[in-house]
Amino acid sequence: MATEADARNRILDAALVIADARSWEAVRLAEAARDADIPLAQVPTWFREKEDLVDAWFARADQALLRDAATRDCQGLAPRARMHRGIMTWLGALAPHRRVTRQMVLGRLEPGHLHTQYRALRGVSRTVQWLREAAGRDARYPWRAVEETVLTGIFMTTFTYWLWDDSADAVRSARLLDRLLRCAEPMARVTPLGARPATHRPGAEDPPRRSSKTPPPAGAPGP
Repeated sequence: MATEADARNRILDAALVIADARSWEAVRLAEAARDADIPLAQVPTWFREKEDLVDAWFARADQALLRDAATRDCQGLAPRARMHRGIMTWLGALAPHRRVTRQMVLGRLEPGHLHTQYRALRGVSRTVQWLREAAGRDARYPWRAVEETVLTGIFMTTFTYWLWDDSADAVRSARLLDRLLRCAEPMARVTPLGARPATHRPGAEDPPRRSSKTPPPAGAPGP
């Protein structure tokens, strides 16, 4: 029996090849499993339905985002630049199959498919949370809700534009994203704790604590 990661990737890759040749609508799990040389009886172990393939495709982009966020080059950037890089890295992971990605999204938005629309919303929320982690955003309480709402709007606007962007290296999408982030930057600057870098060490900014065994300075009150 194939390992979970290997089987999932092989089935997903086979489905993408089929979709590139025909369409996402034409993809069937049985055909993808056959092309991936995975017994159909084992497929439910990794994919219970075709929509699970869509989730796996976007999860692959999430992983690309997080791997890049861990690099020294990314961690050395300012928060806005890190957010821009994170979103463009996420889109770049989907770029080899952009037409198929567009078909996936449109399929989930078909009227009456409430269960797939709910999954789409959950997927967007999950990716936005990873983006906040990757960019070192740390707003709390009501400020966190405001930040998430603004970031979700920026992310979805850029993603929707990117789906039809045929410019080289999605340069028009990158420019749009830069404008949106610049407009949101004043809000980010006043968000409490919002711009703390991901590499912040807990306690690094706290004043040193006096040991209970160390006597206080002369003239200072005791504990």
